[in-house]
Amino acid sequence: MPFIKALTTMHASLPKSIRCLSACVLSCLLLTACNAPIQVKSTTYTPLQLENEDITEAELLDLGVMAFDPGLDSLSDKQAEIVLPAVRVAEGHYLANQLARTIQDSTAWGAVRVLPSSDVITDVYVEGIILHSDGERIELGITVSDTSGQQWYQRSYTQEASKYAYDRRKSLQRDPFQGLFNRIANDLIEYRKSLSGKEAMSLRNISTLRFAKDFSPDAFDQHIEADRKGVLKIKRLPATNDPILQRIQRIRERDYLFVDTTQEYYDAFSLQMEAPYQSWRAQNYDEVLATRHLKRQSRERTIGGIVTVIAGIVAASSNSSATRAAGAVAIGSGALLVKSGLAKKGEAQIHIEALAELGESLQTEVEPRTVTLEDQTITLNGNVQAQYSQWKELLQKIYAAERGTTLQNAATGNAEQSL
Repeated sequence: MPFIKALTTMHASLPKSIRCLSACVLSCLLLTACNAPIQVKSTTYTPLQLENEDITEAELLDLGVMAFDPGLDSLSDKQAEIVLPAVRVAEGHYLANQLARTIQDSTAWGAVRVLPSSDVITDVYVEGIILHSDGERIELGITVSDTSGQQWYQRSYTQEASKYAYDRRKSLQRDPFQGLFNRIANDLIEYRKSLSGKEAMSLRNISTLRFAKDFSPDAFDQHIEADRKGVLKIKRLPATNDPILQRIQRIRERDYLFVDTTQEYYDAFSLQMEAPYQSWRAQNYDEVLATRHLKRQSRERTIGGIVTVIAGIVAASSNSSATRAAGAVAIGSGALLVKSGLAKKGEAQIHIEALAELGESLQTEVEPRTVTLEDQTITLNGNVQAQYSQWKELLQKIYAAERGTTLQNAATGNAEQSL
């Protein structure tokens, strides 16, 4: 670079008091001139722990994963500028489904589903919030609780992706953050092992009674109660041949069918989203690293340029004509370096805008889907919770109709006997 050569010439003719400053300037410029490569991180992969012991049907707990909170309310103003809400919402569903698949693969649980609503009754609930997600790093907040209302634990999980995770030549054909999902699933297994068989069966019974109470509160209100902390406890169990309970169990099987069909939607959604989402992640990864590199380079060049201008001004005030000439060159070169630094900031802003544009390209991949359930067509248009609420209302009507028919048949039978 010409100003480095000029500064070197100027350095020899400067008074001793200025040479120290000149040397510092030259060092700064040499550092900024070195175009350091973008750092590539490698990460340690955590394998999935499998349940090797057989678990009896009575102790096998069903688990539901809620669609993750996109974390939009916790974003800073700076983060909000580059995070698209629609993309984060889509991520919340995609990541929840990835976690549900991983938990199911551990073979430690019964049915594992992504739940359309917190109103779905199951044995164990996993809730999550996206604290950070940019292709390079994911941070999730995970809360686990059970059907009784007892919280198991609340933890945060973070993982950085390696550049190789997005390299097709070196990719292991797994999610770049699969190790994070494995860690969450492994922690769930460890906590599950701390429960006794009796405690597991109690949770299954509480789920059954909760569902039954929703449909027939008069018949099942006295079977469970909440303690001072709001945790449900079983007071007494109904008879296994209780006709009301058997009828409600049939209703619950229909509820399972709805949730299973919803799971098919989430699976199809994830399959449709996977290719563009992984491409978006990979590009985001490059954009994040490039932006960070440009900001660092911009800062170094700007500082180096300012110092060069200062040194040039000092040299220009020297009595030596050669030193003054070298100082003038240094001032001009330093100004160019400051301008270069500001240009780098503008280039970084372009990358930030590119992040938002890449996110917008995903919006076409998250359109609502329509699924057919028995004789009904249900549209999942982003408000799955409302759809499930309507489904529960329909189940209530089905139960009331079946119960009315049963009561009518019983009354008819009694009348025929009296005749």
